[in-house]
Amino acid sequence: MKKSPSKISPPPSSLLQKKWIKNSLTVLVFLAIYLILRSFMQGEVIHGQAPTMKVQTITGKTLDLQALNQQGKPVLIHIWATWCPICDLSKGGVESIAKDYAVINIATQSGSDAELLAFAKANEMNPDLIVNDQQGKWMQTFGAKAVPADFIVAPNGEITFVEVGFTTAWGLRLRLWWAQ
Repeated sequence: MKKSPSKISPPPSSLLQKKWIKNSLTVLVFLAIYLILRSFMQGEVIHGQAPTMKVQTITGKTLDLQALNQQGKPVLIHIWATWCPICDLSKGGVESIAKDYAVINIATQSGSDAELLAFAKANEMNPDLIVNDQQGKWMQTFGAKAVPADFIVAPNGEITFVEVGFTTAWGLRLRLWWAQ
């Protein structure tokens, strides 16, 4: 009787050595970190009725939130800073949204009007929409602890969406459309 060659079986593998489990755990850890940071970044953002807001842009133009709301379209209030790399990623999207919706672009703690004008010119931004918030008053009023912070105000003056951190232009457009 011939002996069949014995099959060598692989050593039992540990559960953590399986690639899909390691990848899943990595995703879960990053998700947990994101959710913890997100709750800090959201801070104590305001909800409900938007504050009365009549501001001067860096070019001297007056933007009145309540008057913009009366036009029947939602308004995007975008709080950002020149020193924020994440804000840099979203500025093109916000500029494209400003062609279709009212936008109040609040630059917080980002220098003088002249510096912001130079920044706007260098980055192809509309300075007629940029409000200089040197002391961070508007950021504080809206309760955000990080930038960028986006607030969508429906035509009835209610804040319908808040996003602190990066969001895409398509995400903002969808929220603005929904707020109509």
